[in-house]
Amino acid sequence: MLVYEDIEAARRAVQEVRRAGRAVGLVPTMGALHQGHLSLIRASRQRCDVTAVTIFVNPTQFAPGEDFSRYPQPRETDLKACRREKADFVFAPSVETMYTPGSQTTVHVSGLTEGLCGPHRPGHFDGVATVVAKLFHILPANRAFFGEKDYQQLKVIERLVRDLNIPIEIVVCPTVREADGLALSSRNAYLSPMERKQAASLSRALFAAVERAQQGERDASTVTRRIRETILAAGPATIEYVDLVDAETLEVLPVVDRPARICAAIRIGSTRLIDNVAVGNAQR
Repeated sequence: MLVYEDIEAARRAVQEVRRAGRAVGLVPTMGALHQGHLSLIRASRQRCDVTAVTIFVNPTQFAPGEDFSRYPQPRETDLKACRREKADFVFAPSVETMYTPGSQTTVHVSGLTEGLCGPHRPGHFDGVATVVAKLFHILPANRAFFGEKDYQQLKVIERLVRDLNIPIEIVVCPTVREADGLALSSRNAYLSPMERKQAASLSRALFAAVERAQQGERDASTVTRRIRETILAAGPATIEYVDLVDAETLEVLPVVDRPARICAAIRIGSTRLIDNVAVGNAQR
């Protein structure tokens, strides 16, 4: 496995593979790799000849007061995990490499970024869109692999690719969960043992809502109210939002009458957790 920190060297590596007629899969990450990330590497290896992983904690997607300074960066552990999963190369640039002094360009995707996490994380999706656009140009892969856990981010990236005519296929992979249903996240490491037990209430509430929808419940306010009640019954938590949204536009819906997602963000202690589930005919 080769590790690149230089943009031009990484770009040449991908271009050489593409010129040889081989397919390249790209797995963008911020490191602190867990089984969710590793599942994306495996998916890429199944569908592509060569797999490239990026490890870059992107400062521009952290809103003011967020956890950039303490975000876990276990570089050597991450590189060992990539080797175990037989990634072909890793691009792990510095902040200075990705954002040269005087950088003034930001990518903004409107509409999709205005609800859900958008109001709670000002500037976050501009940072995501900008760094992903940069990675797609630095590493011109055939396919890029993303998980459904960050559903709003996924929709933003899909729109980015369509609107800017970036010739890369976005491959969507299912959320990977712990045995009790908690969606895997690098931020789960911040949870205390008691908070970790409480955190399972988020996925439990969402899955119960799916069951109620399958049994005929269609009113969004009823669905989301019960989710909130389940979460708060498990212990002290701050609920940022629980919304039933259109699966494509992310428009908040009053009833389940089309493919939709239930998306939620909560804080347990100092840890922010997000999750989502499909309802209606939104199963992938």
